[in-house]
Amino acid sequence: MARREQTVTVDGRTLKVSNLDKVLYPETGTTKGEIIDYLQRVAPALLPHAAWRPATRKRWVDGVGTAENPGTVFFRKDLEDSAPNWIPRAPLEHKAHSNTYPLANDAAVLAWFGQVAALEIHVPQWRFDTTLEQQHPDRLVLDLDPGPGAGLAHCAEVALLCREILEGMDLEPFPVTSGSKGIHLYAGLDGTASSNQVTAMAKELASSLERKYPRLVVANMKKALRENKVLVDWSQNSAAKTTVCPYSLRGRPHPMVAAPRTWKEIESPHLEQLDFHEVLERLSDGLEPLSGLAPSAELGTDRLSVYRSKRDAKLTPEPVPEPARAVKTPRPAASGITESVSFVIQKHHARRLHWDFRLEHDGVLVSWAVPKGPPLQRGIQRLAVMTEDHPMDYGTFEGTIPKGQYGAGEVSIWDAGECVIEKWRDGKEIIAVLSGREDGGLGGIPRRFVLIQARGMSDQDHWLLQLTKEQPAGGSAVPAHSPAAGLVDELPQPMLANPGVPEDLIEGADWCFEMKWDGYRALAAVKHGRVKLVSRNGKDMTEDFPELQELAVLAPEGSILDGEIVALEGSARPSFSLLQQRVSHRRKKRPRQAQAINLNFMLFDALQLPYGKDGKLRNLIPEPYVERRKYLEDAVTEGQYVKIPPPHTGPTLKEALKTSLELGLEGVVAKECTGDYEPGRRSGSWIKIKHVLDQEAVVVGWSKGQGSRAASVGSLLLAVPVGDGLEFIGRVGTGFSDLQLGEVRERMEKAERKTPPVKHIPAQFQRNARWVTPKYVAEVRYSELTQDGRLRHPVWRGWREDKDPAEVRWEGPGAPFK
Repeated sequence: MARREQTVTVDGRTLKVSNLDKVLYPETGTTKGEIIDYLQRVAPALLPHAAWRPATRKRWVDGVGTAENPGTVFFRKDLEDSAPNWIPRAPLEHKAHSNTYPLANDAAVLAWFGQVAALEIHVPQWRFDTTLEQQHPDRLVLDLDPGPGAGLAHCAEVALLCREILEGMDLEPFPVTSGSKGIHLYAGLDGTASSNQVTAMAKELASSLERKYPRLVVANMKKALRENKVLVDWSQNSAAKTTVCPYSLRGRPHPMVAAPRTWKEIESPHLEQLDFHEVLERLSDGLEPLSGLAPSAELGTDRLSVYRSKRDAKLTPEPVPEPARAVKTPRPAASGITESVSFVIQKHHARRLHWDFRLEHDGVLVSWAVPKGPPLQRGIQRLAVMTEDHPMDYGTFEGTIPKGQYGAGEVSIWDAGECVIEKWRDGKEIIAVLSGREDGGLGGIPRRFVLIQARGMSDQDHWLLQLTKEQPAGGSAVPAHSPAAGLVDELPQPMLANPGVPEDLIEGADWCFEMKWDGYRALAAVKHGRVKLVSRNGKDMTEDFPELQELAVLAPEGSILDGEIVALEGSARPSFSLLQQRVSHRRKKRPRQAQAINLNFMLFDALQLPYGKDGKLRNLIPEPYVERRKYLEDAVTEGQYVKIPPPHTGPTLKEALKTSLELGLEGVVAKECTGDYEPGRRSGSWIKIKHVLDQEAVVVGWSKGQGSRAASVGSLLLAVPVGDGLEFIGRVGTGFSDLQLGEVRERMEKAERKTPPVKHIPAQFQRNARWVTPKYVAEVRYSELTQDGRLRHPVWRGWREDKDPAEVRWEGPGAPFK
C-alpha cells in the first residue's frame, strides 16, 4: 500500500496522516480515513469523558481482521516516541514501574490516535488536575458483562435493577452499551471519596444484587460461576483499572461504539449495540444521553504541565517549578495591547543546533525553536516551531542538559532583555519589539519582530518569524555581509531529500534537476587553509579522504559547501561498492589499495561563501537554490578530485531521468528553484526519484554460512524503524565480496546480544539466527516487495557508515508495514 502522506490541521495543530484508504475493518470496508473523520465529528461528545485521564490505547495497525481471523492487537500505555511533541502527557507511577500516558484533551489528539490505528481508548474513573496530580474518582462505573447463555437483554434487566439502587443513593445513572456484549453504567461523584472507597461501595452494590437475584446476577469474577448470569463487575473503579471511554470505537469485526443510551432504549426489547454510523446520526439529531455526566469541576489552565512532564528535576539542571506555582488562568487574547515584559533567545546545541526564542506572556515564557536563528535582515523569513511554555526562571538558564534527558546539550544565552508586546493574537499573530544587550546577538539595537502562524506546513505548530518592514527608531537591519548577520560558525547537518515519485512534484512550482550520486554525503568547511569533511550524521571523515584537501586551494577561506563523495568505476560511473572498499582499506591501513580507487567530490550546494564587492563572507542558507548554485559556480574552481557537475538544463523531469539513465546513475534529485536551504530537515522542496529500488536498513541479526562460507556469514537480518520500534523486512545473503564477508562477521560477533531486537520475526527467519545490537546501517538493492512486506531478491550494497539507525526511513514506493 502506498504511504502517501498529507498534512491536516486540527484545533490549530498540524498532523501528518498517511494511508487514509487503508481498510481497518475488513468486514465493512471501513478505512483509516473514515475512522479519523469519525473521531473528529464525535470529539465534542467524547472529549469531556476522556480529557485529563491517562489514555491506554489498543492498536490494530494491520486492521481488526475478521471473526474467523482476528487481527493482531497491541496494548499501549506509554506514549509512542513518534508522537508529535504537542500531545499533552502525564507520568504515572505504578507499583513496579512508571509510564507516560497521552491525555486526550483535544480533537488533535484523537486525530493522531486514528492515524496510528488506536481504535480503542481506555481511561480510569479519575482525572489528573492541572498540576498532574492524581485526583479522587469523579464517577462510578459498573460493567455488566453477560456470561455464556446470557445476552444484552439480560444486561438491560440488570441495568434497571442497578438504576433503582443508585437513584436510591442520590446518584443519577447513565447507561452505555459497550459496543461489545454488555452495558456500562456510570454515575457522577463529587470527588470526595477515594478509589478504594468507591470500589468498596460498588462491590457491596454488586454483592447485594447477587444475594437478591442469585439466578440472574453474579458478583464473583470466577468464570465458572457466570453461566446464564450477568457479572456486575465492580473492580473497574480501582485506580489501576480502566474502562473503554464512552464514544470510543471497539476492535470488533464490525466498527461498533461504546454508545451512550437513554433509559427508554434500555427498556426496549429491541435493544442492540450501535456502530459508528448510527452514533454520528444520533449526535447530528442532537441526541447526547451522556451530557449530564459532566466532570465535577472545570480544570484551570496549567501552562507548564507539558514542560514538567518532559523533565525530571533530579536529572536536569533546568528550573522545574513546583506544580502549585504554575496554575494560571490565561486572559483573553488581545490585539492592540502594549505591554513591557522580558525576552530571552538561547542558543541550544542539542541534537541539532537551533535558537530558542522566548517571550514572556501570562506568567510563562512562550517558546519557539528557530533552526536557523532569528533573522537580522528584512525580507528573510525563518521557520519557528512552537514548543511547550517554559517557566520564567528559564530566562537566566545556561548550562548543560545531561545526555538522555529531553533537549540534551549545551544552552547559552544569545541575547536577553526587555520586550514590548504590541500585538498578541493567540494562534495567529504576535508583534514584539526586542531590546537586548549591547553585546547580544541582536546587535544592541531594538528590533521589531512579527510571528505569524503558518498552518499546514508540517506535523508541528509552525510559525514564520521575520522583521517587520517598519523598525523602531534607532534600529535597522544589519547589512547582509556583517558578522552579526548570522554567519554559519559551525557545520550544521545537511538538508535531506524526501524519497518520491514523479507525481510528488507540485504542479506550478519551478523545479531544477540534479543527477543523484551514489556515495557518501558530506559537508566541507575551508578554514585556516585546511578542509574539514563531516558526514550527514556528524562523523568526521577528513582522514578518510586526504586527496580532498585540494579543496582548500579551490574554494575561498570560510567556505561551507555541500556535496557527495563518490568512487569512480572506470572514468565516470560512481560505484558504491568501490567506495566501501576505499574506506575499509584506509581504516585497515592499506594505503596503496586505497589510493588506487579514484574519488570525486561532487559539489552541488553552498551554505557560506564570500561574494560582493567587499568580498566578505555571507550566509547563503536563506538564499534561493538557484542563487546558491550561481555563487558556488562563481566562487569555487574545479580540480583533480573536486567537481561541480552542472544541474540538468532540460525543462522536464522526464528529460532529466533519461539523462540519468544514459549516464548509469541512480536517479534524479528535483529541487525547488526558489527554495532555501533547510539544515537537518528532510524537506519536500527536495525530492529524490530513483530508477532502481534501494533500501537502507538496520541490521538486527545474522546466520552462519555453509559450505565455502562456513567461516563467514550466510545472511544478515534487516529491519526498518517504524513508530517506536523496528519492523522486520527480510534478509540479504548475496552481493558480498570475500573480503566483505570476513569483515561483516567480525563486526557481527562484536555486537551480539541474546534476544532479538525486533518483535514478530517469522519462525523461518529465526532458525540458526544470532542477534545483534541494532546499531549498524546497511544498504541493499531489491526487485520488489512480497505480499507480506519482505524484500524480494535483496542484494548487498554495503555499509552506510554515514548514517545512524534512527535516520533510516522506508524509501520504496510501497511500505512493507501498514
